[in-house]
Amino acid sequence: MQARTLDDCLNADEAMARLAAHAGRLLKLQRLFETAVPISLARSCRVANIKLGVVFIHAENGAVATKLRQVSPSLCEDFRSAGEEVTEIQIKVQPLNVATQQFSSPKAVVLDDASRASITRLSDSLPDGPLREALGRFIARSK
Repeated sequence: MQARTLDDCLNADEAMARLAAHAGRLLKLQRLFETAVPISLARSCRVANIKLGVVFIHAENGAVATKLRQVSPSLCEDFRSAGEEVTEIQIKVQPLNVATQQFSSPKAVVLDDASRASITRLSDSLPDGPLREALGRFIARSK
């Protein structure tokens, strides 16, 4: 008897297949969210759900929620341009789970012009894909 993969097990049951598809969509939205907002904001928020075109985002505190509300129109447009049918974004204040928080904040990267140019040339020489996208985000955040 051959062992079944996790995907096979999840897709064998209709309810589990729907749940797996929904989880995959949430993960995609979370990744889009993280690339669309500043890193400091991304660390303090998470995509909680999507239902009938409404994306629910939980913010760590009121200040973060306020900033997120300011950028939500452009964020909604970013989701739509990535192919998601998003009509609205609702933000709720929901403190992140303390047990899963990382207490050391990553240090900001500051590159000199020569380093930035070198990484840009490397990125430009790569085919479209995750590495090229990651280098693009790194360059953008290192300014």
